Amino acid sequence: MSSSTSAAPERPVRIVLADDQPLVRTALSMVIAETADLVVTGEAADGAEAVRLVEETGAHVVVMDLRMPGTDGIEATRLITEGPTDARVVVLTTFDDDDHVFGALYAGASGFLVKDMALDDILAAVRVVASGDALIAPAVTRRLIKEFTDRPRPAPAAPRRRAEGITDREREVLTLVGRGLSNTEIAGELHISMATAKTYVTRLLAKLDARDRVHLVIIAYETGLVSTS
Repeated sequence: MSSSTSAAPERPVRIVLADDQPLVRTALSMVIAETADLVVTGEAADGAEAVRLVEETGAHVVVMDLRMPGTDGIEATRLITEGPTDARVVVLTTFDDDDHVFGALYAGASGFLVKDMALDDILAAVRVVASGDALIAPAVTRRLIKEFTDRPRPAPAAPRRRAEGITDREREVLTLVGRGLSNTEIAGELHISMATAKTYVTRLLAKLDARDRVHLVIIAYETGLVSTS
């Protein structure tokens, strides 16, 4: 199915593809070439090259593999999110990458997808992240929560205190975000409009001082709203 649109946008989303496997970069690049709203501005085989290309090309989004030689995807994500640009990172992971995903989460990645997703779904996720939102594929969400469970950590007093200031409905929405549901799925679950669901998520981001949707997942777990049990 073609990903092209009928009219080109005013500002195409500039993308850097970072993966040490040329076949992965080629497949993504070919699909992106068929779109009107996305453009590949660079391809990197390692993290250091990805960081350089982001700064040189003014990329909006980096599609990042985590296991790369030299500077890996975690360090590259940290350098990009803490750097002078506003570029955001979408991580492509596999189910055996738990440690790497956990590191990328705290490095500031805004999206986590699995590599066996359809290419069109990956591009849809890139658009979401480029718009300023964040997402985690549901299959990855449960693995992240399990990773939190398995790691010793201090008692999350601050997140619990912050969560006391939200309404019952906002708590329901936070729980569903923590389970990895999209705004559309939240709307269906709670029988509200998608616009209303998005408004609740926006309020949660502000009230909980959360960086993005990924950060809300962390808070949902730390406050005990979601668990692996």
